[in-house]
Amino acid sequence: MATTEIVLKEKQVQQIKDICKQFNNESGELINVLHKTQSLFGYLPSEVQVVIAQELNMSLAKVFGVVTFYSYFTMTPRGEHPIDVCMGTACYVRGAEKVLEEFKRQLKIEVGETTLDGKFSINSLRCVGACGLAPVVIVGDKTYGAVTSADVKNILKEYENK
Repeated sequence: MATTEIVLKEKQVQQIKDICKQFNNESGELINVLHKTQSLFGYLPSEVQVVIAQELNMSLAKVFGVVTFYSYFTMTPRGEHPIDVCMGTACYVRGAEKVLEEFKRQLKIEVGETTLDGKFSINSLRCVGACGLAPVVIVGDKTYGAVTSADVKNILKEYENK
């Protein structure tokens, strides 16, 4: 998937600077700044990372390293309804791989991609900490437990007209 360079508007740059100021422009607050910035933009493209690096007086490589290390952060736009499938040990042994495959099949996209209409994206996570509900799927803010591949169609139906 090719990346497209985006140009940040002055207002967006100011919003990033304001977030950094909320954390006193301290480099030790990088993760908090990234969380808040991603919640604002929906993702963390390189142009956003450049502003954060400048404001926190750190290298772009350091910011990029943190963004790419943690699976929560994304550099590509997520769908209107992001789907996260837990692939932690408990979920995996209870069939999370089959659930993930069914989401990919139904939506005709791969992990890390977004549907052409921008409605859904799929991501796999290492662990969401809800092992008793395994396998777990999170769509936006809603958590689904004990999901089977047969449940995928109905989960997607819930979001078709939202």
